[in-house]
Amino acid sequence: MAYSAENRAARLLERTRLVDGPNDLPYVIWRHRDARGDARVWDLAREHPEHDTDIPKLRAGQVATQIFTAFIPTAENDPLCARLEVIDVMLQMEQAWPEAFHPVLEPRDIARARKAGKIGLLKAVEGLVGVDNLAHLRLFHAMGIRLVTLCHNETLPFIDSATDVPGKQPLNEFGRAIIGEMERLGLIIDLAHVSPLSQHAVMDVATGPVIISHANAHALCPHPRNAPDDVMRRIADGGGMVMATFVPVFLSPEVYSAMRPAMDRFGKALPDMNRTAYQETKRSAFAHFGTRDGVQWLCDHLDHMKNLIGAEAIGIGSDLYGGPKPPGLEDASTFPRIFAELIRRKWKTRELEMLAGGNFERVWRALHRPDIRHSG
Repeated sequence: MAYSAENRAARLLERTRLVDGPNDLPYVIWRHRDARGDARVWDLAREHPEHDTDIPKLRAGQVATQIFTAFIPTAENDPLCARLEVIDVMLQMEQAWPEAFHPVLEPRDIARARKAGKIGLLKAVEGLVGVDNLAHLRLFHAMGIRLVTLCHNETLPFIDSATDVPGKQPLNEFGRAIIGEMERLGLIIDLAHVSPLSQHAVMDVATGPVIISHANAHALCPHPRNAPDDVMRRIADGGGMVMATFVPVFLSPEVYSAMRPAMDRFGKALPDMNRTAYQETKRSAFAHFGTRDGVQWLCDHLDHMKNLIGAEAIGIGSDLYGGPKPPGLEDASTFPRIFAELIRRKWKTRELEMLAGGNFERVWRALHRPDIRHSG
């Protein structure tokens, strides 16, 4: 019996473990005008048509483990306090829906979650704004954080962002100490948002693999946040991986070009632009996807990455967070569409299994420190 690409994709995701990351839903709940950080009020168990992530969508998307992140804007007045409150949202999610979420604190928990019929919840921190002491990393680890994105859209005192003016040096002494402590704790080092020079500087001192959790190929779309080929090659040579993302301006050079009037020279939204005008520019830019939807564009980037660094060094990092996404990749239910398209592009079964989650599990096993006490 011949199965369609869609059926084959669904069957593959039933027998493998799809790991997606990151997802900023905890921040959305923290900022929501009604929920105000109360996950039960927001209610992940019901469908949210106006947002891209909830439990029904994650199940429809056959997500085995979701990386949820405690994102905080760099300009937040009290970033450490805000960070704790967003981490608390992730803990609430585990506690309020134990039938749906399984805490993921070590690599084996990904398989345990799937065996229990639950969605693994791996907690991350995005951007170390406000962190000026290595003790903060130890506290994050004790709270169940297992992945850390070093910066966000702005340069920090210890590391440069890809979308901001660089600092005095790509990685200073404190930055090197952060890398050392993260490796001691077994935290996954994420170079998304980091400038290429700083990415290389981190890899100069890191002794194990690193990842980029959400970026596409700069060779196909020249947004500053996308990964240059030389960076991706070095990450792969070190045993790490790059996770392709859904962000529209990282996918299509035409969409990125159409958004440029609403962006600064680093590819960030203009801070003083009228919100209505910005949304209108975005709607107009999305028309540049044309007849090729986001799935096609994403798979183009995945093809490039596979040809460049091999199927054993790539993954998917949607960066879902409630904002507009490209057609075809609107929410967390759409992952099977990606695998169906790659099947049509003649990707081998083993390559699809590595892309789905096999590579992430391999990288994390190489970094995990079972001798470090964890929460739970």
